Amino acid sequence: MTQHNSPRDAALAQLTPTIGQLTGVSAWIEIDQPRIDRFADVTEDQQWIHVDPDRAATESPFGATIAHGFLSLSLASRFYMDVMQPLPGSTMGINYGFEKLRFLSPVTVGARLRGRFTLAEISARGDRDLLQAHDLVVEIEGSDTPALVARWLNIARF
Repeated sequence: MTQHNSPRDAALAQLTPTIGQLTGVSAWIEIDQPRIDRFADVTEDQQWIHVDPDRAATESPFGATIAHGFLSLSLASRFYMDVMQPLPGSTMGINYGFEKLRFLSPVTVGARLRGRFTLAEISARGDRDLLQAHDLVVEIEGSDTPALVARWLNIARF
């Protein structure tokens, strides 16, 4: 039996064999107009393609309002909470950022989104941290093209 010096080392040993495997899939979240409007208010992005359903219905190539790309991205935190459990012995998780972020498909009002996570990399960082990289796909229900794809970096502090 392998001896591990710390909870961090034990978590690293436990997760390393799962690199490349699906970590989990979140619940669906509906993107309704009130959610889009609240996001527009918070971010001060009132572009008509997001907040004017009448104009979007007649002038937009999408035929309806669409969610802000950053709204779809911001739901990653919720999707993560649906899927991930804190690592045993960790004291907090820290969002470290994104790599390779691409918005691939617009999300029309009324669509439902969910997050699909695959562990891409994990490594010890310093004496107290594990750096985890997950490939995130934000899927649109009924669509072959996801809303976005990204590599999301998180630090687990021990």
